[in-house]
Amino acid sequence: MKLDACRAVVTGAGGGIGRQLVERMCRAGARVLLVGRRPELLDEIAAMYPGRVERVCADLNETAGRDAVLAAACAFGGINCLINGAGAGGFGLFEEQDDDAIASLVETNVTSVLQLTRRLLPLLREADAAVVLNVGSTLGSIGYPGYAAYCATKFALRGFSEALRRELADTRVKVVYVAPRATRTTMNPQAVEAMNRDLGVAMDPPGRVAAAVLMALLREREETYLGWPERLFVRINGLLPRCVDRSLRKHLPVVRRFAREAN
Repeated sequence: MKLDACRAVVTGAGGGIGRQLVERMCRAGARVLLVGRRPELLDEIAAMYPGRVERVCADLNETAGRDAVLAAACAFGGINCLINGAGAGGFGLFEEQDDDAIASLVETNVTSVLQLTRRLLPLLREADAAVVLNVGSTLGSIGYPGYAAYCATKFALRGFSEALRRELADTRVKVVYVAPRATRTTMNPQAVEAMNRDLGVAMDPPGRVAAAVLMALLREREETYLGWPERLFVRINGLLPRCVDRSLRKHLPVVRRFAREAN
């Protein structure tokens, strides 16, 4: 997709990755409809790129919020790109998470993404060419202790992306899936940062992830996995999951310690 012809809806636009992505898109000539829950963050970005940005403050977990995005996209003059970047983390031992926390995570990371995408697909199909880009996670391919519920949502998002891509194969709408590895954002509790340091897990800055997402959009590459050796682990987990089982079992004491600190 050529960015100077891009008219995009970007959810999670006020977050670390989202903001970095929007700024890069605007500098390249795209027009962007910002979607987020904190108006002050959206206003900051809009002030930096007058004429290139519109904004809608909405809670995508609410029907009214998703309807507001659809109305804004229609008023925007149509769209040819949807970037589903909004999401929530969910670090913690599964047996210690309550029903409400699990339901909220599924609603944010899966249900709202599917419902918003369904609403916007008719607009995307009106374009000469269009892209749906879903920001997933390496943990959408590798089940990791301390992230059982989160992994479930990201596995679901990866499956949705694959199935929708095949469903739209004879249309002008492409579906792209990008899987970052651990990223240093404010969404992470301190316990996650400390655990990753203890385990030697690399964490990418938001700008690096945003640059990779932008490249995936430009190339319309079906799937992109960020980081090494994470890309290798994804392949090994698909072919030889027991090898990954043995490797991650060594992490369990550390994961449990930091998960209990997070709670």
